[in-house]
Amino acid sequence: MVSEAVAIDAGASMKAEELDALAKGCHGDPFACLGRHPAEGTTVVRTFIPGAERVEVCTRKGTTPLCTMKLIHAAGVFEVYLAPSKAKSGYRLKASAGDHSWFYDDPYQYGPTIGDLDLHLLSEGSHERVYRCLGAHVCEHEGVPGTRFAVWAPSALRVTLVGDFNHWNSAQHVMRSRGASGVWELFVPGVGDGAHYKYCIFSSSGQQLPLKADPFAFGTEYRPNTASVVRSIENYAWRDSRWMADRGTRQHRAAPISIYEVHLGSWMRTREDVFPYLSYKELAERLIPYVKDMGFTHIELMPVTEHPFDGSWGYQPVGLYSPTRRFGTPAEFKAFVDACHQAGIGVLLDWVPGHFPADDHGLVKFDGTHLFEHADPRKGFHPDWNTLIFNFGRREVANYLVSNAHFWLEEYHLDGLRVDAVASMLYLDYSRKEGEWLPNEHGGNENCEAIAMLRAMNERAYGLNGGIITVAEESTAYPKVSAPTYDGGLGFGFKWNMGWMNDTLDYMSREPVHRRHHHHQLTFGIQYAFSENYVLPLSHDEVVHGKGSLIGRMPGDRWQKFANLRAYYGFMWAHPGKKLLFMGGEFAQEREWDADSSLDWHLLENADHKKVQTLVRDLNRLYRDTPALHRKDCDADGFQWIDGGASQDNIISFVRRGGVNRPCLVVCNFSPVVREGYRLGMPYGGFWAEKLNTDSHFYGGSDVGNGGGVEAKSVPWHIQPYSALITVPPLSTVIFQYSPR
Repeated sequence: MVSEAVAIDAGASMKAEELDALAKGCHGDPFACLGRHPAEGTTVVRTFIPGAERVEVCTRKGTTPLCTMKLIHAAGVFEVYLAPSKAKSGYRLKASAGDHSWFYDDPYQYGPTIGDLDLHLLSEGSHERVYRCLGAHVCEHEGVPGTRFAVWAPSALRVTLVGDFNHWNSAQHVMRSRGASGVWELFVPGVGDGAHYKYCIFSSSGQQLPLKADPFAFGTEYRPNTASVVRSIENYAWRDSRWMADRGTRQHRAAPISIYEVHLGSWMRTREDVFPYLSYKELAERLIPYVKDMGFTHIELMPVTEHPFDGSWGYQPVGLYSPTRRFGTPAEFKAFVDACHQAGIGVLLDWVPGHFPADDHGLVKFDGTHLFEHADPRKGFHPDWNTLIFNFGRREVANYLVSNAHFWLEEYHLDGLRVDAVASMLYLDYSRKEGEWLPNEHGGNENCEAIAMLRAMNERAYGLNGGIITVAEESTAYPKVSAPTYDGGLGFGFKWNMGWMNDTLDYMSREPVHRRHHHHQLTFGIQYAFSENYVLPLSHDEVVHGKGSLIGRMPGDRWQKFANLRAYYGFMWAHPGKKLLFMGGEFAQEREWDADSSLDWHLLENADHKKVQTLVRDLNRLYRDTPALHRKDCDADGFQWIDGGASQDNIISFVRRGGVNRPCLVVCNFSPVVREGYRLGMPYGGFWAEKLNTDSHFYGGSDVGNGGGVEAKSVPWHIQPYSALITVPPLSTVIFQYSPR
């Protein structure tokens, strides 16, 4: 070997305390010492490679050593002085220990990876795609492949990167501070997809915090392990261009939207103990054909953002930018969404921006301060769920959340977000007693900062992603949830109709003999049905925490229970509003939902359950194919009462219109009594075809009906110019459609 080292006393330019700081990973500015620097007419190269006994400098592309470095600290700090022309275009190091040798590309020879404009936008809280700056990104920097890491920790004394690529040594990869922005960054050559890492953060007082997962990580370890994983999410070859071009029409408020809510971990499971879940690939092979066959237009996924505790069902996320590793990799999740789109099925994601758990590896006191959460527990602690509430008023935190919503829509082609627990975000006194909350600057109980964040989220989501929808789970009477922000609204596309769900389920749980006294629970919802763009939800919340199953809440003997449920489903699908049904409800699961076990698919061997499934399939198809049942779901002129006051008979009847001359007449009988010769008013004379009867033997009913339809004659009734005598089956919903011969 020919040495190119310059004869200067190695280490003379560094003090012992500086060397000790480098060796301990506590140097305030390692980039000022390590890497390549001009020095008295020469070039000095320093590196820190723990465990190395000998280090040689090579050209960046070659393996031939230029010179041997001198050990200047026993922990592994090496140094050499070179002629200025040497290593001008970069260098690579060859380290040895005993008989083992390896090449090491020193990260401290590379410049910053984040530009000043990005830092400005980050600090301003206005970066549209903050996830493209922060986090771990596989890239090529200064002509060298590797991964650039960046994290926001403004109060940290220092931040070091640890991972399987440095044996989790917190001293080796101290990150570069980007000043007032609070960002720390480091490009690590040679690190690629699949590498495991965390951040070792030291608070302003020098205290080492628990190792932190990356808030912007695109991948994570399989639970219970909690490391972040470098994942390249670019370059996926999407094949859903036709769906993406058409989805705006498919998701319009006038379109038929019927949503199947799914918990991927318990829809169907394997028989393994360690890996009980179906993969994204297996779910694509089984779930998608099932949903398509059942006629649902959308799948709504309970949160697949990474979460440490299975029992939270995903509603206490830690990795907001990572699809959970329980079912596969980010690329495999993209393939699942892609397969849904190719099958003509939209995908909505439950999104949880309201709170997060206090797991040590997560966001809690991320840099030693209340960085992501509000410092005052009266605004920062959620008493219902023992979680922490985001500091919505901090612009970087709001940007983190707003950008996250856009991330899922853009990077994963998701068709919409259902935002969880919006009411808990809107009100400062939500679930709090007097003295446990702080009023806003106007003295009121509205959380103005959260409201501003939600509005910004909706504006950006709709502005940057064509054809998407957002849906609010909001349980109060907060006005204009689904109105545009320019009209003073929150900007959501739809809102869950929690009032309709609570009222009607309570009504259905009562014995028919008592229902006449609660008739208003069936009819009251129409008074506000068009104040928002509503989704009618029978969600997972209605089959947990001791509530039992939907079929279990129906009164009567076994036949009556199934008849009640069938009648209820018919009423729901005919009522104004988009539809949502939690998995298992479509075949009348009898057991309360258990997130740790599969649905009871064996029930489909029983005719009662199989026929309920058939009914839901037919309801979806009728809803989809009948404009009168969906085009004016959100418009008052699409609904008209025929008789909403027949409480003594437990009957309601109404007309649905869809802008064409083929209205539907809906009759619901929630008593076990057959009503023969029951006269109903009708807007048009002529034949009304019986399109669906939940009492049909095809669905397990008693097969009482009207022989295919009825003839409306010129006998005024119910303030209508025509009427017909019909037979109303027991515990049933019958849907007629005007079909002039």
